Amino acid sequence: MEGIIYTGVPSKEELAAAPGVPTMERMEKGRVACIECVQEIPCNPCESICRFGAITIGDQITNLPRLDGDKCTGCGLCVANCPGLAITVINRAYSADEAAIDFPFEYIPLPEPGDTVDAVNRAGEVVCRGRIVRVTKLPAYAGTAVISMAVPKEFCDEVRSMKRLPREDMDE
Repeated sequence: MEGIIYTGVPSKEELAAAPGVPTMERMEKGRVACIECVQEIPCNPCESICRFGAITIGDQITNLPRLDGDKCTGCGLCVANCPGLAITVINRAYSADEAAIDFPFEYIPLPEPGDTVDAVNRAGEVVCRGRIVRVTKLPAYAGTAVISMAVPKEFCDEVRSMKRLPREDMDE
C-alpha cells in the first residue's frame, strides 16, 4: 500500500493530483511554491499568508490548496507558515546544472551557508548531496527556519529536505 495514509509519504498519484503542485513549465521559470498538501483537512494558513492571492482554499476549509503559478512570486512566506510542512519553493532556473529548494526545517543545529549536507526525499532517504545557500529564521516564522539548498537539477523533483545534523550536546 502506498500513499499518505499508509506510509506518511504522498504517492506519485497523490502528488500528480494535488492542485498546489506547479507545472514543470512554471518551475523552469524560477522560484515558485510547491504545495504537496494531499489531505483534505481543515487548514488555511497558506491562503491567509499569501499576499499575492496565488494560493486559494475557497469557502470549504477542507479544500486542498490550489496554486496559481502565474501569481506566485516564490517569496516563500507560505513555507514556514504551513503547519504540515507541506510547502517548498522550487527554483529550476537557479543555474544551468543546479536547482534550489527552500524547505521548512525545525531541528537544531541549523546548517550554515556553504555547508554540504545529505539531501533527502519525502521519506527521509538520502538522494544526493546538497549545498546550503541560505538559512532564514525570522520572528514571523514562529521557530521554523527556512533552508535554501542547491542540488543537482536531476534530483530536484525528489529532494524535499536535508538529513538532520548531529547535535554536539548529545552522545552518539
